[in-house]
Amino acid sequence: QVQLVESGGGLVQPGGSLRLSCAASGIIFRLAAMGWFRQAPGKQRELVATVTRGGTTTYGDFVKGRFTISRDNAKSTVSLEMNSLKPEDTAVYYCGMKPYGKDVFNSWGQGTQVTVSS
Repeated sequence: QVQLVESGGGLVQPGGSLRLSCAASGIIFRLAAMGWFRQAPGKQRELVATVTRGGTTTYGDFVKGRFTISRDNAKSTVSLEMNSLKPEDTAVYYCGMKPYGKDVFNSWGQGTQVTVSS
């Protein structure tokens, strides 16, 4: 059974930084694409960043060079380094997994709250 556990959320001031981590189990991690998504109150879940099993990354347009996604296949973890945080980055951030051979992300962590406020 797939399990994704996020950590690293919290309260940060505008312009600050946070690092989110997601530990995966129950999958052949190196074969899966991984991603971070977020959902703010009253809004739909949106893509933040993804990384393929080959290491290719994609980012949401709003990221604009502020965030970096990375994966460690040896540890079965995926991380999101977030810099220059803005109040509009406030949301619950979810780790997602797309299994090898599938077209969609179909497993999710429980989410971690990120609040950007002074």
